[in-house]
Amino acid sequence: MPVMNKRTEQLIKLDKRYLWHPFTQMSDWLAAEPVIIEQGEGFYLIDTEGRRYIDGVSSLWCNVHGHRVGAIDRAIGEQLNRIAHSTLLGLGQSRSIELAEKLVQIAPEGLEKVFYSDSGATAVEIALKIAYQYWQNLGESNRTRFIALREAYHGDTVGAVSVGGVELFHGIFKKLLFETYYVPSPHPYRFEGTADQCADYSLENMEYLLKQNAGQIAAIVLEPLVQGAAGMIVHPSGFLKKAADLARRYKVLLIADEVATGFGRTGRMFACEQEGVQPDLMCLAKGLTGGYLPLAATLATRQVFDAFLGSRQENKTFYHGHTYTGNALACAAALASLELFEENKILASLSEKEALIEKSLKRMKDLPYVGDVRHRGLMAGIELVRDKTTQEPFAWEQAVGADVCAAMRLRGAMVRPLGNVIVLMPAPAMDQETLQGLLDIVECTIRQDLPSIVKGQGT
Repeated sequence: MPVMNKRTEQLIKLDKRYLWHPFTQMSDWLAAEPVIIEQGEGFYLIDTEGRRYIDGVSSLWCNVHGHRVGAIDRAIGEQLNRIAHSTLLGLGQSRSIELAEKLVQIAPEGLEKVFYSDSGATAVEIALKIAYQYWQNLGESNRTRFIALREAYHGDTVGAVSVGGVELFHGIFKKLLFETYYVPSPHPYRFEGTADQCADYSLENMEYLLKQNAGQIAAIVLEPLVQGAAGMIVHPSGFLKKAADLARRYKVLLIADEVATGFGRTGRMFACEQEGVQPDLMCLAKGLTGGYLPLAATLATRQVFDAFLGSRQENKTFYHGHTYTGNALACAAALASLELFEENKILASLSEKEALIEKSLKRMKDLPYVGDVRHRGLMAGIELVRDKTTQEPFAWEQAVGADVCAAMRLRGAMVRPLGNVIVLMPAPAMDQETLQGLLDIVECTIRQDLPSIVKGQGT
């Protein structure tokens, strides 16, 4: 191993002394020599040693156009010359108004109102509270329950965790949470049956719950098309539309969590567009500002919004808000990002990139220790298994996925796993040459390094 420079040594020392990292077992972190990122350029991350890595997960699924993008940099700089932040409590703010108009213009039809916050979890939390209070305002006080998918992930605040279904993340908090009804995820990857059979089984369970709990369900909440944090679980075609039809038939609200799937990730601006679904509430974050600044939005229909109108005495006000709601800098970045979608024809370029991913995944599926491979648009998962024949997974404690991603760093790519699923989420604007380079590193690492990693663990 090369000797690291003094600055890197000092930063690692300070990091280990003061920081607590998210989703990280800190005992492992304290025993390791972490990479410290200092710069970004295009679709590359650059560490304090000057090493460059392709950003293979879009800096946790939020970067869209790359790093140090001139148009977004300038938009933020110009906004700094006006104002960085002012509250939306009792005041308007020009950039938040302009962005709200733009979001309504590009969102699925029927979504007409924008409520800002600052993260995907808060966007979902807001949607849950709106859905709950919507029915209270209409006098249907028994509608307090939600239906969600098993293995769902909607964020880490208490409400979002309450509709989450990832036992590893959420199990310890059960006594803090409100009750949610779960239906099986519609996928055949870990259960017997075809994709259509799994989808039908999930929908049958959903309809059963809607019937058995008539008048008690406030909303169905789901990630459209792809359950990201569950391991890139791709839903069968038509499942989203049929779930939306059930919501309409049984007169409950539909909440679409597009935090991970929005802004081009599945091949359209929003995943709901793929099946012509018009949710009552839609949650946005991550790619909203192009990956520059924290900003989230919960979009609602006019029907939902109107249920909160009334005199003060009626107490229909939505008493929820955040200090940085509609932050001017973040809204300026988001507006610039949306302009780049149009100027650079990002959506039109996605089909060719999706084809590159599909071609590479097809090759990888034949490699030792690779089980299922799946993708939708630019969201891809490569499941590592102990036995290809039986699809027996590695124990999550073995952290095979983490070891493989560590080996990818040595080859020049920064990729983060979900357990033993290797996740690929390149920026929608990534050029084809860089994307192919990323895919080649992933394939080469799985082909050449994974067998040695497995052997070294004695598995």
